[in-house]
Amino acid sequence: MRVRLNLAITPLELHRRFLVYFGAACAFSALLFLLLGSKIYHLRKAEFAFRAQSEKAASEIRLLNSQRQELDAFFSRPENAKLYDRAAFANTIIDARSFNWTRMFMDLETVLPQGARVLNIEPKQLNGQVAVKMSIGVTDDQVKGKFLTAFEHSDVFSHLQLSSVRNDDRQGGAGSLVLELTFIYSRA
Repeated sequence: MRVRLNLAITPLELHRRFLVYFGAACAFSALLFLLLGSKIYHLRKAEFAFRAQSEKAASEIRLLNSQRQELDAFFSRPENAKLYDRAAFANTIIDARSFNWTRMFMDLETVLPQGARVLNIEPKQLNGQVAVKMSIGVTDDQVKGKFLTAFEHSDVFSHLQLSSVRNDDRQGGAGSLVLELTFIYSRA
């Protein structure tokens, strides 16, 4: 017969629960380490690609700047500067001739209400658009309101600025007003 005797001062403790939790914590830490490692790897790879792309862009910028300096030096020569001035003058003439003034006045006619008349008009062409300074005579405030509303809702006239409103002393009639305004005409 065998008798089990424990001669230790404290009884034998099993550390099974500790080992299970410790193993789970180690597995979780290893998984977290692998995830963070892969994240760092992808970030470094993206950073490397970004640096390569920015270096390529910087070299292209340097190349384009050197080409621009060469072209500026070429066009700053006296014989080429005269040619450039002639070409700019010819382009402004071509732009002025190619603009459809009749179309602008037809569009203006659709916006003018009954009781409004054009007194003075000064068109000036700027970059494919026309800046117009104009004086309009209206019979009363109601016609003035209709005219301004029609201009605001128009899709070819924009940037309307009313400079002044004054009574028309030349007509001698009561209630006639003169509106001085500027706007931009752009037909797409």
